[in-house]
Amino acid sequence: MHALLILDMQMGLFHGPDKPWAGEALLDTLNTLLSKARSAGAPVFLARHVGPPGSPIEPGSPLTQLVPQLLLTGNEVVFEKNRPNAFATTDLAGQLKARGAEGVVIAGMKTQYCVDSTCRAARDLGFDAVLIAEGHTCSDTPALSAQEIIAHHNATLAGPFCRVVRAEDWHF
Repeated sequence: MHALLILDMQMGLFHGPDKPWAGEALLDTLNTLLSKARSAGAPVFLARHVGPPGSPIEPGSPLTQLVPQLLLTGNEVVFEKNRPNAFATTDLAGQLKARGAEGVVIAGMKTQYCVDSTCRAARDLGFDAVLIAEGHTCSDTPALSAQEIIAHHNATLAGPFCRVVRAEDWHF
C-alpha cells in the first residue's frame, strides 16, 4: 500500500509574494489525489514547514497553516517539519511503517526543495517513492522558469529516485 504525502501547501508559500506556477491546477490535482486515497483507504499525511520561534514561519504562524482549498476531512495526519526532507527530524517513516505503507506518493511544494529532498530520502529509506508528475510546483527563479524546474526534476528524479506518474494514471 502507498500513503499520500502532500508537502508544504501552506498559506505563506501558496499565497505568498512569489505565486506558484499553475497553482489552481495543482489544487485540483491534490484534491483528486486526496479523494483517490480516501476511497482506497490509504493513509494521508500533510507536512507543514516551520521555522524557529521568532521567525515569520514559527510554529503556529498563520503563514504555516494549510491552504483552505484542500478538501480535508480531518482524518489526515498533519505534522510539522523544519528541514526540506520531510523524513528528517520527524517520525514520518515510523508512522508510514506503522500504517503498513510500503510506498509514498509525493506531491506539493516546492519542487526543487522539499519535493526533491523528500523523493530522494524516501527511496533511501526503502519506500517505493512515487512523484506525481503534475502534482508539484514552485515559482519562477532568476535562473529558470517554474515550468523548466518542474520538467527538470521530473526527468532527473525518475528512475534512480522515484517513479514519476501522472495523477490520472495513479491508483492507490
